[in-house]
This record gives sequence, structure tokens and C-alpha cells, in this order.
Amino acid sequence: MNVVLLHDRIAPNARPDELDSLVQVEAVSQVLTKLGHACRPLPFSLDLRAVADALADLRPDVVFNFVESVEGHGRLIHLAPALLDALHLPYAGAGAEAIYVTSNKLLTKRMLRAYGLATPPWFTMTAPGAATAGPGRYIVKSVWEHASVGMEDDAIMEVDGPEALQRQLRNRAGRLGGEAFAESYIDGREFNLALLTDRVEPRVLPPAEIHFVDYPAGKPKVVGYRAKWVEDAFEYHHTPRCFDFPAEDQGLLDELRRLARTCWHKFELRGYARVDFRVDAAGQPWILEINTNPCLSPDAGFVAAAARGGLSLEDVVVRLLTEVTPDAAARCRRCGASDGA
Repeated sequence: MNVVLLHDRIAPNARPDELDSLVQVEAVSQVLTKLGHACRPLPFSLDLRAVADALADLRPDVVFNFVESVEGHGRLIHLAPALLDALHLPYAGAGAEAIYVTSNKLLTKRMLRAYGLATPPWFTMTAPGAATAGPGRYIVKSVWEHASVGMEDDAIMEVDGPEALQRQLRNRAGRLGGEAFAESYIDGREFNLALLTDRVEPRVLPPAEIHFVDYPAGKPKVVGYRAKWVEDAFEYHHTPRCFDFPAEDQGLLDELRRLARTCWHKFELRGYARVDFRVDAAGQPWILEINTNPCLSPDAGFVAAAARGGLSLEDVVVRLLTEVTPDAAARCRRCGASDGA
């Protein structure tokens, strides 16, 4: 097949998380070439006419959408799948509506609450509930930006009331893409559950827990930007993921799997996704975020979870292709999908 890999247009001063878009493109390109497909990368920009013309020239059978921001703005991430829909081009991964809903963390949380799914309480500068925020510990996040942009130890704070919390939101909005909100900080265990398309029901890959190893007393246990992207940082080397659990955790893991599947169906996800949780001291799971099209770089958590479940990146790619192009497996020069995807 003729496959186009749509990705962020990378600026000369791009951050490590932005450069990772190209790492994904390279990794998946190698898999597609091995499978006998012709593949071409294509940067996505705000010049939608130019992108549409380029796609018309390339005439793809299918597109992989790796766009994570547009001209540095996470809030525009839905433009890529929306354009593909308008052009009637099949593409792997989540649809435009699901990407828009989940990229706006406040909209995600409102929908989670409407569905009766536990998510930590939150406050903004303008919502009526902001005036009721009591003293406590909060974490300030970007409404639109992902990859833990602007998230470090000082994002977690103790405040004595709504005025102090709103002041923090105003002060931090600039470094968080212009819009911020505060979420009650859940002090507990952190889990990621990855999901992969599998015909009717998604396959929930082995759950991963993030461990905070040798963290000094008082240091917030949060997977911030340094933990994800700064390779010489303490946090990067002391937040390993773990797939091994004691028998007493099996009930909790079953509940996390159930919640992840529920999110898949309620938010009409497809392709692949990841749901992030915190579990408090009482064993209550709280849904933090729903991530569409999580990173497929070789060292990323999704690929690690797939490997733990016996799937290679090649298996993942074939499944994603097959969801949108049913005869994809038959059209591969060689398909080594170990699970028969």
C-alpha cells in the first residue's frame, strides 16, 4: 500500500517532546517498509490547502496520524484528523471528535463526571466552582498541552483557599499554553493502561505502574516533563515502569482494566489509546487523562506494554492498518504478526 505518515512540522528550536514525532515516524516507517509498503512522511501545518494538495499528489491508501500539535499549539491537534475526514482519506488512530474531546482536559473531566467515572475535583479561574476551592494540595496543569509541558515539582502546591489558587492559575497560565486549571492532588500510586484495537472489544495491554525510586522526602511524586524528556535528569532515571504485581493487586488491576475499556467505549476511541490513573491510599482509582494516539517510539510506554503482552511494534502497526483497511494483512509482503492480527 501507499502510506503517508502525517507529523508535526518541527521548528528549529523544537523541544524534545516535539522532536519525538519524528522518532515515531522513523520507527513506523521502518516497519511499513519491512512489510512491503511504500511510505512517505508529510509535515502538517496551518496551511491546510498545501497539506491537502500534498495528500492529493501522494494519493495514500491510508494515513498514519502522528500530529501532536500544530505550529506548537496542542489545542489545534484535531485539525489533522478533521482534514483527513474532509478529504475522505482513511487513517489509523482516533477520530477527530475523540481527539478534540480528550485533548481538552477540562472537557474530558466533565464527560468523565457525567458518565459517573471518578476523576479528581478541579477548579478554573472562571468556573463557578472556583470560589469553593478549599485549603489543600493541588496540581496545576495545562488545559490543552500534553507531554507534561510545564509540569514540574512546583506545579504541586498547598493553598489556603480560592484566592490563592486563582492567583497561582493566573501566574502559571503563560507557561502552560495560555490556559490552566487546578486539580486536587491524589497522593498515591500511578498506573498507565494501554489499549489496542481488537475487532469488537479493545485489547487491554498489561498494566504498568510508575515507581518513584529513591525520591527524597517531600519531593512530589509526579511524572513531569523532566521525567519524560530530560535524559540527564534525576526524575528520568528514577521513574521506571513496572509490569509485575503481587497477587493482592489483581482485584485493583481488574478494576483498572474495566475502567479503561469503559473509557474506550464512552469516548468512542479507536486504534490505540492510553488511560492514566492515580490510586489513593484507600484503593480508589481516579482517572487523570485519556490519551489518544499515544507515542509509538521504541522506548515509549505503549510499545513496552505491547511487548509485555507479546506484541511487537510490527504487530501493532498491522492491527492499526487492518482496522481501517481490512485486507491490510494480506497486502503485506510479509506479515509476522504473532497474534494473527
